[in-house]
Amino acid sequence: MSPATTVTPDALFAIDSLLTEEELAIRETVRRVVDDHVRPHVAGWYESGDLPARELARLLGSAGLLGMHLRGYGCAGTSATAYGLACLELEAGDSGVRSLVSVQGSLAMYAIHTYGDEAQKAYWLPRMASGDSIGCFGLTEPDAGSDPAGMRSTAKRHGTDWILDGTKMWITNGSVADVAVVWARADDGIRGFVVPTNTPGFTANAVKSKLSLRASVTSELVLDGVRLPAAALLPGARGLSGPLGCLSEARFGIIFGAMGAARDCLEAAIGYALSREQFGRPIAAFQLTQAKLADTALELGKGMLLALHLGRLKDAGRLAPEQVSAGKLNNVREALGVARECRSILGANGIMLDYSPLRHACNLESVLTYEGTSEIHTLVVGHALTALPAFR
Repeated sequence: MSPATTVTPDALFAIDSLLTEEELAIRETVRRVVDDHVRPHVAGWYESGDLPARELARLLGSAGLLGMHLRGYGCAGTSATAYGLACLELEAGDSGVRSLVSVQGSLAMYAIHTYGDEAQKAYWLPRMASGDSIGCFGLTEPDAGSDPAGMRSTAKRHGTDWILDGTKMWITNGSVADVAVVWARADDGIRGFVVPTNTPGFTANAVKSKLSLRASVTSELVLDGVRLPAAALLPGARGLSGPLGCLSEARFGIIFGAMGAARDCLEAAIGYALSREQFGRPIAAFQLTQAKLADTALELGKGMLLALHLGRLKDAGRLAPEQVSAGKLNNVREALGVARECRSILGANGIMLDYSPLRHACNLESVLTYEGTSEIHTLVVGHALTALPAFR
């Protein structure tokens, strides 16, 4: 037996009624791209620990998804909310695919678009928007994660040139990138540089043996006497405000993206619960299963409403960094809880790659700690509420 009618998680909260026709159209376009080009292959990518990043980048570029929220230089210039909805649909496929788009558009492209000069923008942004060039973002180091001020990478002047030395770690897209936005310590503070990855002294080593984000390219960057011309410097960024501004931009996409993973988990769990029979009826008919489905649907709905509210604030130019932290803290934490609960509904089948919840849960363990750990975002919110910094 099955219910005569069912309500989707989105319909439970009437999410579509909160979106414009353009936002609905963009969401449906991205959903089709994911259905046609990601879902049929993602389990295999995850199992093999690989991603056809160049092929995907060109596909996503042709769909207008790379740097879609930026204006000019071949970028689509959509609203922040539309970009968030795209991130949601991409992460419903896999966090690794959303990470490719997020790092490309909200870190590497955003840094060049916001802090670069006209020559840097004109050369790199059209190539990156089309997916012909892939970018990465070199900030995190082996000994400087949550505290980027502790970075050891250096940028020293040598005549009119710059010499970069250091190591960056956990860099998405690193070993397939054509250009890296690298942050290093100079005499006048933290500075950003646009580094073509074919520059002598630049090496990208793929990180293997991952248990999370397996359908994603993760790398270590090594800069050994990388000589750059003066034109490689990002003139508009000085100090940590530059890279932190980029991180805030990327975190916004995660607020939506995490809800895509949660929605996919819940849809998988509902479908399974309706078809799996035990004791003579579908397990969806049992109270404990329905309690799990109801609880996870509530967290998904609340997270979606929060994401849309923050999207509207961003489009109005009123989104504060602490609000971004609150959004990432809540939505990633709750998405991980949804994924774990939905996996339990699938029982033993839940550990198989045929079903998405455990894959999403493993990915979300990384999302929980990258772009600022939950602990850091908790302290950002605490600082906002008390005006007392507790970072040190």
